[in-house]
Amino acid sequence: MQAASHSSSREAENCRHKSRFFFTIKVAMVFLCWAKPSLQEQEDCRNKSDGFNYDSKYRGASSKHVSSLNELSKEGFLINHARVLVGSGAETYEKGKLALENWRHFGFDWGFVDPKTPIRSGVKFCVCVKEFLPWVMMPLQIVYVNESRSSKKDMASFCFGGGTLQGHLLAGEERFSIEIDEKNQVWYEVLSFSKPAHFLSFIGYPYVQLRQKFFAHQSSNA
Repeated sequence: MQAASHSSSREAENCRHKSRFFFTIKVAMVFLCWAKPSLQEQEDCRNKSDGFNYDSKYRGASSKHVSSLNELSKEGFLINHARVLVGSGAETYEKGKLALENWRHFGFDWGFVDPKTPIRSGVKFCVCVKEFLPWVMMPLQIVYVNESRSSKKDMASFCFGGGTLQGHLLAGEERFSIEIDEKNQVWYEVLSFSKPAHFLSFIGYPYVQLRQKFFAHQSSNA
């Protein structure tokens, strides 16, 4: 009886597992999931995304100052930029850096990244976003990680940038940074350039633009 009970439990678990994956579909290299994506589903998404979906000449461009990205607008990219004062002092800076390293800027009910994802160049990660009924899993890869400290002044900065991979609705990069300046003020910054990479984002691009601005505002409060 006990063996039969264990067997039934395994069958029930397998059934739940299969029913969950039944709703995980890939439509023209877009990864959709009916339920909140599991770690396994996120891993599958990363494994199936083959490389970047934007030209290599733009790789790492988000590491530059926003004023130098005007040329990208002529190439059809939308520049999205937000810079928010979050406090002052070394302690605030270190807390902000730790928050970025733990992906707290993606800590929402409607969007998240696995917080255990290491911040290291070459690492793939999956941004999971709730859009109406399905969840959308969008794969990216960390293109660069930059950190600097001034020995003369208490100035420091930490940032990393992610580039979109095949299967992402957009094509481009996004940078997240935390900085303490010469006035001891701590700034959080989000900078991205992107353009539609799928017919869904072409159709709903005004909505996509609003969502990008909404994310920039929300992540500064995360």
